[in-house]
Amino acid sequence: MKVFVTGHRGYIGPHLIELLKKSGHQVTACDIELFPECQVQDVVAPDHELKKDLRHLTVKDLEGHDAIMHLAAISNDPMGNINADITYSINRDGSIELAKLAKQAGVKRFLFSSSCSIYGKGEHLDLDETASLTPLTPYAVSKIETEKALSQMADPAFSPVYLRNSTAYGWSPMFRIDLVVNNLLACAVAKGDIRIMSDGRPWRPLIHCRDIAHAFVALLHTPAEKIHNKAINIGGNEENYQVKDVADKVQRLVPNAKIVFTGEVGNDPRDYRVNFNLLNKLLPDFKLEYTLDSGMDDLFHRLKKMHFSAADFDGERFVRLKLLKKHLSLIA
Repeated sequence: MKVFVTGHRGYIGPHLIELLKKSGHQVTACDIELFPECQVQDVVAPDHELKKDLRHLTVKDLEGHDAIMHLAAISNDPMGNINADITYSINRDGSIELAKLAKQAGVKRFLFSSSCSIYGKGEHLDLDETASLTPLTPYAVSKIETEKALSQMADPAFSPVYLRNSTAYGWSPMFRIDLVVNNLLACAVAKGDIRIMSDGRPWRPLIHCRDIAHAFVALLHTPAEKIHNKAINIGGNEENYQVKDVADKVQRLVPNAKIVFTGEVGNDPRDYRVNFNLLNKLLPDFKLEYTLDSGMDDLFHRLKKMHFSAADFDGERFVRLKLLKKHLSLIA
């Protein structure tokens, strides 16, 4: 297939390009490249590459492709909060316009990177795709509104799918530490502290960034009628953890590190444990490559190998929020 990927120079994108190429697909990729400083390893190149804001794509750019995998976004709650207007412009309006262009161009599949964060403060445990959505941030709102708009566009010639991804972690050639697992482990390695900003009780579904890429490829290979216009939680039932559980696992890897509750966010309202039975039903052969333990083991050894330091932790290179503020003029 000919696949068009947005946001390939982000955290998940390098894994996705590699897996698509391994599967024999022809890949066009588009990214505005806000975070070149984050690259720590060579990446597999797409067949064709556009350096372009997704909001400036045209029908001509998309013609001839069988599917779009749409990763590009202002990528998490803190980043979305610094400028809600930009978040809505890119994550919602840009995504909806991209889908309209894709439909005009005759692209049949549209795989949209949504998020489990749309469940917000979960009304109960083990939330499936029918659970109430209680978004707490512009980022989460943007994902919900995009899902709704794309759903209204679905028809026999245009098949959207909404991947509600768990919270990502793990090693990527475009590395970042502003994710809960990466942050706790990187801090322990660099500073000898495990700093928890909440009370440690909130639940999070966790998934290795490479497994998100695996899910995109698996859904690309799934018959369209099986997943047409469906929202699908992406993760594993055994991969739901409280933040304090993650801290305990960090301490296993860095025994001398001390757990410190900083209290900066107090009782974090974002609290959701998620059910992944639909994914298992639709893709019975799909299995996560990483558990939290194996993913953290891998990340720990890579951090040690790169001599990850306190300067790395405190600097801007691996913190998307700091880099976004630096490059905000590129997307305003």
